Amino acid sequence: MKDNKWKKLFFVLLAINAIIIILLLIFISLPVEDEEYIADEVNGGNYVPFNIQANKEDLNRVINHYLEKEGLTGGAIDYKVLLNDEVDLYGSIPFFSQDLQMKLSFEPEALENGDVVLQQKSISVGQLNLPVSHVLKLVRDRYKLPEGVTIQPKEERIYVSLQQMKLKSDVKVKVDEFNLKQDDIRFTLLVPVK
Repeated sequence: MKDNKWKKLFFVLLAINAIIIILLLIFISLPVEDEEYIADEVNGGNYVPFNIQANKEDLNRVINHYLEKEGLTGGAIDYKVLLNDEVDLYGSIPFFSQDLQMKLSFEPEALENGDVVLQQKSISVGQLNLPVSHVLKLVRDRYKLPEGVTIQPKEERIYVSLQQMKLKSDVKVKVDEFNLKQDDIRFTLLVPVK
């Protein structure tokens, strides 16, 4: 009788081992399931967001490299942009036989939609005191500006629509924070996935 009990336990153990081996073989031979990546709901899931933090020094280099590469500097009217505690636009305007140096300073504000408004703060053109709206109109009419940059002389501001700017590979930029005094510059890079 004892032998019969050990025989039964042996066959139960053998069956359990066989079932485990069969299950392992089945699971190993099944194909891996493709899990669909769920992109952020930006533009219907067509973009993946990357949050980026920058400082003024690096952003100065990027902005002026972009202006130079796009052919927006040099020529008869030259300008550059510098980020200090505000956004400064330095340039020169031909006036008769000499160039007038000008500096326009703007206070930046990040909008909810990711665009930036540059509200005019101060202006100097040589030693002349000219109305801000006239100088901004002159800049708008004479300077070649990047796509998406709109000068609004009556409101004494520049609107930078990052949504309209054409970047390589359909990448989009959305500004989240633009505090130059605290060197807190954060934006979201939206990379297309479809």
